[in-house]
Amino acid sequence: MTVRESIIIGLAASVISNLAVHLRTKSTLDDTLDVFPCHGVGGIVGMIATGIFAADVGLKTGETKTFMYHMIALVIVAAFAFIGSFILYKVTDIIIPLRVTDDQEIEGLDMSQHGETALGLELLGGGHHNGVAPQEVLVTA
Repeated sequence: MTVRESIIIGLAASVISNLAVHLRTKSTLDDTLDVFPCHGVGGIVGMIATGIFAADVGLKTGETKTFMYHMIALVIVAAFAFIGSFILYKVTDIIIPLRVTDDQEIEGLDMSQHGETALGLELLGGGHHNGVAPQEVLVTA
């Protein structure tokens, strides 16, 4: 692989990752830090491109073996990461529930989880915002 090809791979991965972040913002997926669109998609693009451009054994030279190894590894790593993450999620959810109840969400997470109001709310009228006490505010999706 040449330096030029490496730069092309990096540019392609960054553009495709950025597009994935943009698409994720239009979806209902809960990935606040955009971990998968950035790292997952970027890694997938890089792994595929490395199989294409690998010196003397890449797909661009007519060799399919290395490219196929990359594709098999991609499926194995994706399955391992998904299954491992799912198991860790379930174990953690058993020990410490990861979702709040509807009542806690309506009350507000600052109050229900931390026993305090949002930072500065007291400065906006002694715990009232726009003349409404926090317990009177309903959170709707």
